[in-house]
Amino acid sequence: MTGQPDQPDRPKRNFYGRRIGKSFRPGQRKLLAERLDHYLVPGIAVESNRKRRPVDIAGHFGSHHPLWLEIGFGSGEHLARLAQSSPQTGFIGCEPYLNGVASLLSKLEEGGLTNVRIHPGDVRDLFDVAPAASVDRVFLLYPDPWPKRRHHRRRFVTPEFLEPLARIMRHGSELRIATDIQDYARQSLVEIRRSPGFSWIAGSRRDWTRPWEGWEPTRYERKAVSEGRMPIYLTCLRI
Repeated sequence: MTGQPDQPDRPKRNFYGRRIGKSFRPGQRKLLAERLDHYLVPGIAVESNRKRRPVDIAGHFGSHHPLWLEIGFGSGEHLARLAQSSPQTGFIGCEPYLNGVASLLSKLEEGGLTNVRIHPGDVRDLFDVAPAASVDRVFLLYPDPWPKRRHHRRRFVTPEFLEPLARIMRHGSELRIATDIQDYARQSLVEIRRSPGFSWIAGSRRDWTRPWEGWEPTRYERKAVSEGRMPIYLTCLRI
């Protein structure tokens, strides 16, 4: 039913990046301690599923359909906005930076949003246990650019991430990537074209310079534009 057998142990992986910022406040700690459990999907976290058994992700959303995923949601502004405007859609957000998780929690609580679940960790934990073809749309918005050449292998747009991502995405679903770093966009297209699971759909320059319908710029995007960097919007199809 899940398209994935039990995995005996979580693969050993390196994780790069911060988990907690210097400005982590007592109020954020309190919010995480008191409310985060309410938004978790049991079984994604390694601590609760050490044998990495498949998890019925969609079953935790009741009647919410389809299921969309945001990888690295930052402060959660885009995810909360989507959840507000699409109440019949289920959302999963993966973000290891706990300051950002606390920020999203605050938005969900204030908005009374019930169609969002959070994994406060590495998205690969989700890849391990999510059923095949269970996700209908994926967002990767302004990911860490890892600008130094020796760090490019840490970028999300590599086979290490794209192959398991393709497995959990439904055929015909979209992967949306936004970045203001031209080299990141270049690497994304190189890896997407190499991948048997994805195809870049673009017919003209407008397709990567014009945002998606209904798009509202994130705080990061507004900063990038003010500093003279041009946003690039890539739409890739799961084939």
